[in-house]
Amino acid sequence: MEQVDTVIQGLTSFPTASGLATRLAERHLERNGIDPAPLLQKASISPRSLAERGRISAKSQTLLLDLVSRAARDDWIGLTLAGECDLREIGMLYYVAASSPDLRDALKRISRYVRLGNEALVVRLKERPVCSVELSYSGVQRHQDRHQIELLAFAFLRLCRNLVGRNLAPIHTKFIHHRTGDLGLISRLFGCDVEFDADADEIVFDMDVMQLPLVAADPFLNELMVKTCDEAMAVRSTNLSPFRTVVENTIAPLLPHAEATTRTVAKRLGLSERTFARRLASEGLSFGEVLDQQRRDLAMRYLEEDLQASQIAWLLGFHQPSSFSHACRRWTGKSPSEFRRAPKTAAAARSEEATF
Repeated sequence: MEQVDTVIQGLTSFPTASGLATRLAERHLERNGIDPAPLLQKASISPRSLAERGRISAKSQTLLLDLVSRAARDDWIGLTLAGECDLREIGMLYYVAASSPDLRDALKRISRYVRLGNEALVVRLKERPVCSVELSYSGVQRHQDRHQIELLAFAFLRLCRNLVGRNLAPIHTKFIHHRTGDLGLISRLFGCDVEFDADADEIVFDMDVMQLPLVAADPFLNELMVKTCDEAMAVRSTNLSPFRTVVENTIAPLLPHAEATTRTVAKRLGLSERTFARRLASEGLSFGEVLDQQRRDLAMRYLEEDLQASQIAWLLGFHQPSSFSHACRRWTGKSPSEFRRAPKTAAAARSEEATF
């Protein structure tokens, strides 16, 4: 309960990121003859701040990767950028992990210091009965993203492989967001089956990998890097999520299973339904409003991807396709088929609604 209360104390500044993913995206666009300036502007990212390696809004970076995916016509842009990255560009986080004695200690260092790279990212390590590394967001809406979380997951896996000097293959990998079509690429890159529409963003290894020694283990460097990272963490502000974002990120994995109810979400947050409703009311919200807006956001994306109405209904937790059709007409004034035929695309609608 204390942990939940810590996370949901009112509104604070938005989380920031070091901008590595943004710089990778900018370089990728330039190599492919695409001007990054208009996309940076749409994502409200200052080219000067980027050039000076200043910190940028984590939310803006999420939006940028979506824009870059469309401009580059690469639906797996996160995997592409993670594959192009020189892992040393991760900075302090790379060196504090690489100098650790074994993979267990490296993973503990990553989970402890990950906010130095992206304040919105949370890494949780569980060691029993398997080694489970769970990624989640704080202060950024998870349901608005798929490219950044895939980038982070693949970069993390590449880092683990680099640290131990072997091609580690997870037992299983899963993501909360939806994917359609050929999943062969991501399965080959991860070396395992990859599940979507899951209950968490998670990479699972066999427990034996935890004991693997690191090829660049250096106790003297590690001591220095731990001290440096601790000092850097001390000066980073604590960016907490507004309660709405906490609720949205709890709803996201529940939607395809039609379990996104007040009772279930409140229970997952360790709150009574009454306290849960009061927390939302303090931000001028109700659970129904948050759920409805989140469904609308996702519906716009799924309609753009030409998913069948029955499939969208399931992904959004509607019991009948007709319920989704009624909701779509309420949101847009059009049926799903009419909305698809409209001149204004869902992508344009989302871009206009995004504020940073």
